[in-house]
Amino acid sequence: MERDHTTETKIQDAARRVFISKGFNGCTSREIAKEAGMNVALVNYYFKSKGHLFDIVVSSVIKDFTLSMIDIFKGNMSLINKTRVFIDKEYDFLSKYPEIPNFIVNELGKKDKSFFDCLDIMNELNDSKIFEQITEAQKSGEMRKIDLMSIILLMMSNCHFPFIAKPMIQAIHSLKNEDYTQQLIIHKQYVTEMIVGYLFPSK
Repeated sequence: MERDHTTETKIQDAARRVFISKGFNGCTSREIAKEAGMNVALVNYYFKSKGHLFDIVVSSVIKDFTLSMIDIFKGNMSLINKTRVFIDKEYDFLSKYPEIPNFIVNELGKKDKSFFDCLDIMNELNDSKIFEQITEAQKSGEMRKIDLMSIILLMMSNCHFPFIAKPMIQAIHSLKNEDYTQQLIIHKQYVTEMIVGYLFPSK
């Protein structure tokens, strides 16, 4: 049988929706096939196994998750403006795909280091020259001297946690989806000013 790119893409898109919704162990190849509107045999023909398809989907999710970040870092803006735009883009992306942080936390912990190596994220970050820009900003006194790991954790915890904690916060405060969405718009402003104020105290 000749492989059809449209069919392949349709299966990947369906698998992405199912995996993000249910996780790897929470679904079957049959459910993915049903979501794609085709039979299991065709899904297995294109992707061999659910595990192989899952690796492809996870790689795709992570790449989508980092693309906007890399594009921002490659730009000619000042570091403080990149920080502001990065937070804004992260909130916009996660508002569109709110399931992704939980998916990444739940599923990627099951992967070994070799899986992350093949994603080539660090090479992309190195090519963006963002590390050099951070080093120069810290040397000049523009940016607080803080290690890179702490910067990443500061960004991720403040950008991702509001989406991971959404069910809990909604339950505690009896908030509807639209109310929580409005709250996140306000919270994004607080997060931006807090992080920028801490990382760039002279500004």
